[in-house]
Amino acid sequence: MLAMKTVESRIEAWLDEVVIGLNLCPFAAKPRRNQQIKIDICTACDDADILEAVYQALTDLAQTDPAITDTTVLVVPNALHDFEHYLDVLSMAENLIDHFGWRGTFQLASFHPQYCFAGCEPDDAENLTNRAPYPCFHLIREDSMSRALAHYGQDPEAIPTRNIACVSALTASQRAALFPWLSTDEDA
Repeated sequence: MLAMKTVESRIEAWLDEVVIGLNLCPFAAKPRRNQQIKIDICTACDDADILEAVYQALTDLAQTDPAITDTTVLVVPNALHDFEHYLDVLSMAENLIDHFGWRGTFQLASFHPQYCFAGCEPDDAENLTNRAPYPCFHLIREDSMSRALAHYGQDPEAIPTRNIACVSALTASQRAALFPWLSTDEDA
């Protein structure tokens, strides 16, 4: 098991250097600057316990003022290393949102060290847009996303294309610096 401080510092570095640093999510800088992004580390290894942590994180988010916590990144460093297994648990987490009537209130974004979009090869650069040091479930408030989109001065539909161009333009040394976990089996 990894030390919680190590996990947290790696996730914070990924948020600051990749997500915000490369502007992959143009909506992340403000809540990060305002300390409204909660990093919640789930040390569970069992799917049921992980889903319980997703449920608890959603419940906490529902009961917390967005000015305090606008979004939560639930990190699962000790499990879900297999991407297909992660996708199965992600599907179950989506079902949780539906079961508890949170569709339209919350949405999930997914990040994984082995993230691979359908129709892509594992080494395709575009997968980097959703690669994180550990499996993560990003719990997003729909209202906050709607407000951010309303103030976004550009076409939000163009964000994925811009992100792919951004990560495709990275040099090998930039990729190694921004995604060091991709070149090591240390955490697998």
